[in-house]
Amino acid sequence: MTRWVEVRRGAYHDSVTLMRVSRQVGDIPGVAGAMAAMATGLNLELLARMGFEVPAGAGPADLVVAIRAEGEAALDGARDTLDELLRSSRAQGGGAAAPGEAPPRTTGAAARRRPEAGIALVSVPGPHVFPEAMDALAAGLNVMVFSDNVPLEQEIALKDAAARRGLIVMGPDCGTAVIGGAGLGFANAVRPGPVSLVAASGTGAQQVMCLLDAAGVGVGHALGVGGRDLSVEVSGRSALAALAALDADPGTELIVLVSKPPAPKVADLVREAARRLDTPVVFAFPGTEDDLTRATERVLKRLGRAVPPWPRRPASRPAPARVAGGLRGLFSGGTLRDEAAAIATAALGRDPATRGHRLIDFGDDAYTRGRAHPMIDPALRLEAIAEHAADPACGVLLLDVVLGHGADPDPAAALAPAIAAALAGRADLAVAVSLCGTPADPQDRDAQAAALHAAGAAVFASNAEAARYAIGLCERTEGADD
Repeated sequence: MTRWVEVRRGAYHDSVTLMRVSRQVGDIPGVAGAMAAMATGLNLELLARMGFEVPAGAGPADLVVAIRAEGEAALDGARDTLDELLRSSRAQGGGAAAPGEAPPRTTGAAARRRPEAGIALVSVPGPHVFPEAMDALAAGLNVMVFSDNVPLEQEIALKDAAARRGLIVMGPDCGTAVIGGAGLGFANAVRPGPVSLVAASGTGAQQVMCLLDAAGVGVGHALGVGGRDLSVEVSGRSALAALAALDADPGTELIVLVSKPPAPKVADLVREAARRLDTPVVFAFPGTEDDLTRATERVLKRLGRAVPPWPRRPASRPAPARVAGGLRGLFSGGTLRDEAAAIATAALGRDPATRGHRLIDFGDDAYTRGRAHPMIDPALRLEAIAEHAADPACGVLLLDVVLGHGADPDPAAALAPAIAAALAGRADLAVAVSLCGTPADPQDRDAQAAALHAAGAAVFASNAEAARYAIGLCERTEGADD
């Protein structure tokens, strides 16, 4: 086996491009492994686990490329393909321009060419967001900042600048938005309707929208505000602006505010603002109040709609009578992970970690710096599934799978074999999947559910129901031991 590693100083490519290049090169006959990634600590660690020698002196601003192939001929061909893919992605990244016209060099220049535009989506490395977003605001555009790792003081400055102009900054770390039925970022295909959302949680908003869709209720808008917006420091700057904007929208009959547990003083602030609106507001704060499923059920009752049984598929093999160990939650959505942790804490009456349970958010900034989000790139979670399934201290695996535009086009293609392999080696292991999606999503929720179910998992549309099922298996074991 021939190995090759190279560091390309200062050669930046976005993480989604690099993930796709890695997959395409890895699929070439004669290639046993390939990786193209920015040289962050996490990626260098992954490189070492793949059996490559970690280059000295590589840093997050550098590109590292590595290939393991069956001989020099296969390696040469793979290197040529890698270089061509990287060149092609660079050539396609210049932005839209008329034939014979040079692409715009700044956001402001692009806005001048598109005077009808009302929003700019910024997705560049976090340290470079501020000037691009300020340029968009100066051009009179609302801004959605998809990027994470933006300094807190810059977020506050951007939101203050937006307020002075009567605009809204959605984000940073705003992964999901729906504007007039058009999805931005990770957005599910939901029917139009009378409910709009203000969301300080991307996957939390997706869960509520997908459950509403399952109940036959549509969504008008979903304005993401970033996970830190309801912190003490940011103090709900964008959430307050979004509430006011939706209150003025004649098509919005009810607003849902979705967030991870907010700072208490900020929660009071937004509640007081909501009381002054003409449009009713339902709060969905999993971990401090009802879970997202129960909050959605409150929305349906406010609208006079029936609450349906949420879609679910029992495991295709019976759950073990006694699981061997604790719960391992391997999540791509931070709010879904936090909701599951809150449910586990309530069920156990104690911190789940004290009983050997562990719930991980692979979408956290620590895992996504220089890598594609786990809703796009399953590599880290696939490793974790194999690792925890081989650990006798693990009795239940709980996973979320979030569908929609921008996400992995077929997550079950990789996850279902990994689940089947995990269960094949352990008769005392159970797997539960929280599947967040709609039948109209490009991945087809029902087809994904069927594949995950066939692999042996219990599949739930409600993340809360999946968490209760999973922790219930562990509780049964704990009761026998106590």
